Amino acid sequence: MMLKVRIIPKLLLRAGRNVKGVQFEQLRDTGHPVTNARIYDAQGADELIFLDITASAEGRDILCDLISRAATEVFMPFCVGGGVRSVQDFRKLLLAGADKIAVNTAAVDNPQLLTDAARLFGVQCVVASIDFRHQDGGASVYTHGGRVPTGRTVLDHVRRCVDAGAGEILLTSIDRDGTMSGYDVDMTRRVADAVPVPVIASGGAGTLQHLVDAVRDGAASAVAVGSLFHFTDQSPIKARAFMRVAGVDVRSEAA
Repeated sequence: MMLKVRIIPKLLLRAGRNVKGVQFEQLRDTGHPVTNARIYDAQGADELIFLDITASAEGRDILCDLISRAATEVFMPFCVGGGVRSVQDFRKLLLAGADKIAVNTAAVDNPQLLTDAARLFGVQCVVASIDFRHQDGGASVYTHGGRVPTGRTVLDHVRRCVDAGAGEILLTSIDRDGTMSGYDVDMTRRVADAVPVPVIASGGAGTLQHLVDAVRDGAASAVAVGSLFHFTDQSPIKARAFMRVAGVDVRSEAA
């Protein structure tokens, strides 16, 4: 049975607040994460993603207390990432209420973490979060909130993460992030074709048609949405209705 396509608001955290920028820069405050989570829950989002975008760069732990508060307010699954460096970090966040854990920098530095976490907690909660830019005719992986180039190509890194134990890929185009110009559909398709796990398209959604394009042309299993929901009158409710009319197999409102 094919899984329903998921609509996933993405909430970026910095200093306990939500922010949103363009290409990981020019960050603007977009409110309190627990309040925003509650709104998206009421609007029927399928999941949420919380990413602490400065935890790795600052060498600190993610905000577990904030995650615990969100878990008491919302009833949908949510994924948490940023600064995750150990199995103990996985355990703390899962105990705080997270359903999935996204690993970005540590997936490059220590892929054994994906293996250990998958063995202990199951592949379903291990998400490889991959940020990339196009350079010199190829797509290169970046870590530390898009600050540090790794020299690795996207497809090689994706395959390595899945082989290590990742059960899902969160694929974010830094070039498209916050531009609202559409997802990198070509790269999304290449990644989806390369690995047998769900791929979440992220970075660039500016219209509801972009969500359809990511699924139909990019073979994404889910769409992560930031600016479109933050800065326009669009919402998970409207996105679901639009995608259903376009023939995308999304969850019904009553589900």
